[in-house]
Amino acid sequence: MSLTDSETAVSVVAALAILAGLAGVIVPGLPALPLCWAGVLLWAIVGGTGGGRWLVLAAATLVAVGGTVVKYAWPGRNLKRSGVPTSSLLAGGLLGLVGFFVIPVIGLVLGFVAGVWVAERLRLGDSRLAWPATKRAVAAAGLSMLLEFLSGLVIAVLWVLGLLFT
Repeated sequence: MSLTDSETAVSVVAALAILAGLAGVIVPGLPALPLCWAGVLLWAIVGGTGGGRWLVLAAATLVAVGGTVVKYAWPGRNLKRSGVPTSSLLAGGLLGLVGFFVIPVIGLVLGFVAGVWVAERLRLGDSRLAWPATKRAVAAAGLSMLLEFLSGLVIAVLWVLGLLFT
């Protein structure tokens, strides 16, 4: 295939979308799984003919939808069991977003932890009680990111297999 071949160009754009989606797990504002799925969608629709592409798209759709559901349900269930309210997570998310722009990259984590801790400190009234709740919230956020990244990685593997076998 030459680099001017339209199928190659579509595959490169799809690969870039998938890579951007995988990066979107860490970078706020980039929708990780939708970008991965959109890369496969573009490849299936524009990239060429063949029923194999539609099977890859169907599998990627199942993984994207399933990954999105699990990414919220599993950590959310753990947080509800431990008693950490959604308002504390929102405070962490807002401060994490601010922190990302104040101190690039690490400010996201620092802001999230600080936001959850402050919200829990205000809610519980004792800093000794706020820290365990903060650790549970950070663990849940980490689990959510891991599940999203793994789902994006499965979509990427499905796409590569589709490239090789269709």
